[in-house]
Amino acid sequence: MPNARPQGADVLIVGAGPTGLVLAIWLARLGIRIRVVDRNAERSTTSRAVAVQARVLEMYNQLQLAAPTIAGGVRAEALNLWVGGNRATRLPIAPIGRAMTPFPFVLIFPQDAHEQLLLDRLAILGVRVERSMTLAGVTQRDDSVEATLTNADGGTERCTVQYVAGCDGARSAVRQTLGIGFPGATYSEYFYVADVQAAGPTTNGEVHVALDDADFLIVFPMKGPGRVRLIGVARGEGAGSEADLRFDDVSHLALEHLGVRVDSVNWFSTYHVHHRVASRFRDRRAFLLGDAAHIHSPVGGQGMNTGISDAINLGWKLAAVLRGRASARMLESYEPERIAFAQRLVATTDRMFTLATARGPFATFVRTHLVPRIAPLAIRVPAVRRLMFRRVSQLWINYRSSSLSTGTAGSVRGGDRLPWVPDVGGGDNFAPLASLDWQVHVYGEPPNAIESTCRELGIPLHRFSWTADADRAGLLRGALYLVRPDGYVGLADAQCDVGALRQYVADWGLAVTNRT
Repeated sequence: MPNARPQGADVLIVGAGPTGLVLAIWLARLGIRIRVVDRNAERSTTSRAVAVQARVLEMYNQLQLAAPTIAGGVRAEALNLWVGGNRATRLPIAPIGRAMTPFPFVLIFPQDAHEQLLLDRLAILGVRVERSMTLAGVTQRDDSVEATLTNADGGTERCTVQYVAGCDGARSAVRQTLGIGFPGATYSEYFYVADVQAAGPTTNGEVHVALDDADFLIVFPMKGPGRVRLIGVARGEGAGSEADLRFDDVSHLALEHLGVRVDSVNWFSTYHVHHRVASRFRDRRAFLLGDAAHIHSPVGGQGMNTGISDAINLGWKLAAVLRGRASARMLESYEPERIAFAQRLVATTDRMFTLATARGPFATFVRTHLVPRIAPLAIRVPAVRRLMFRRVSQLWINYRSSSLSTGTAGSVRGGDRLPWVPDVGGGDNFAPLASLDWQVHVYGEPPNAIESTCRELGIPLHRFSWTADADRAGLLRGALYLVRPDGYVGLADAQCDVGALRQYVADWGLAVTNRT
């Protein structure tokens, strides 16, 4: 029989990849008692995920994680598309994104180094990951969850917490224990990932994507001269199974077309790719995040970023409820906000992967003839360039249909990401988001009633100068924007009406304690 012993934790986080670690950091920063367990004896020393997108860096900035993350990686400021050995087009990312975000680039930062950075930050917060711990069962009650954990020696214990977060990957024990379905399919192709020392035109610090009649390859820049990460489809010539494949076995057609000379292979791995979304992201007091909730092809570099966004979305809501600063109904918004995005993302990446890898004359014609002609023309259109950047960077994500979202002011609606304004009186409007709490933004002069109401409610009021940048961002002069802890707008009110603010606060039981 297992021995029951209290752990003094409010949240049990199962899984210590980037998703679980970011959730742990957010909760620990807000004083929530947590426990983090992972079935692996050691952290991962290899990595498949390498891209960190602008939206994640914006949220990392709230946690003071953006600067060390950027310092550890490589800024890729352009994306190149190659077809049959010819560069079809080059998309300069930085000029497009400079007006939208403080991070107008794709950061290439391998997952193993990423995890170590997060582990180091979590240790500073006084939390360590308990290794070789496996979830064996979950029993939910009205006011708590009892999790049964098994250690490496086979010993078991019971851990009673308020909530469980399943961040434990595609083979999630949390998901399986809860009996939540994971519909989808598995691609027949293997992917390969290789960390290599190379030379050639694609080792220039930019991202390169190669489409060929029978091959697909993405080249990511890495730290160090000539070091790149290759991700491609492992259509092997000399091996029959994934376990047998070596780098020399996979097709090198795209490499040859790109003029890449591989001098040495530092690391090589193959894996199957799935496209699946869990049928539910929540079961009462248990939640699914990251690969436990959704998996898809690596095309677009979205997977890890989506899991991290899951963690931040759930993290601030759990913290608010556990600290008595919001109604428990707040947690009901997690699943609809995140599952809708996951379903769209999986569908999109599935279409992209199919286009990039499908065989047959029609697919080959589209890849090698239509794409090279259409892509250069499309990216000449400013609106298309902005759309592409917003999609890749995840700036386009919104929660307009969420129960937490209401109102419109200017072109900003409740549920939108707060637009970034780079200069509003000596600084940007993202700086106050480091409080990790609700806040009111007004661009221009607010009425006296708003100032007194915010003081009464204990919600910080941030007054910003009205500037041309604020106007271009779609904000409305003198309007009220109630901003969520994750940087999305909860309430947008064009009239700056104190009644609307009071009603929103009452509806969600907000009790913000910060004082202006």
